[in-house]
Amino acid sequence: MNKPDLSNPWHLLAFGFGSGLAPKAPGTFGTLAAIPFYLLLQYLSLPLYLLVVVVASVVGITICGRTSKDLGVHDHGGIVWDEFCGFWVTMIAAPTGWLWVAIGFILFRMFDIWKPWPIDLVDREMDGGSGIMVDDLIAGVYALICLQLLAYFFH
Repeated sequence: MNKPDLSNPWHLLAFGFGSGLAPKAPGTFGTLAAIPFYLLLQYLSLPLYLLVVVVASVVGITICGRTSKDLGVHDHGGIVWDEFCGFWVTMIAAPTGWLWVAIGFILFRMFDIWKPWPIDLVDREMDGGSGIMVDDLIAGVYALICLQLLAYFFH
C-alpha cells in the first residue's frame, strides 16, 4: 500500500483536506470536516445546492477511484470524500441551526457505520470509485429521510 500525497489534488480531496489522516475514526473526522463547507453551501438556493452535491458526488467517483488506485487499496479508511458528499446529501433542505447540523451528523454517521441493506450490499459488491461513493450516498439518503421526518414532526 502506498501513502497518500496531499500535494496531489486527487489525494487532497479524497482525504478531505487531511481530515482522513486522523489515526482513529477517519470517517467521523471527515464528516466533521464537511460541516464548514456545508455551512457555506446552506445559503445556496435548493437547486444550486443540489447541483453542487450532484457534481461533487459524480466527480467524487473519479477522486476516490484514482486515489484508491494510487494507494493500491480498494477503500482506504482515510478516503473521506464520500463522507463529505454523504453528509451534504443528509443536509439537503435541512432546517437551519446547530441542532440540525448535529442531528444530521449523528444520523449520517449512524447509517454509514451500521450499513443497513442495501448499503452493506453495495459496500461489498461495488468496486472502484463508484463502490466507495455509492454506499455513503445511500447512507446520506437514509439520514436525509430521518432528518426530514424529525424536522416535520419537531420543527
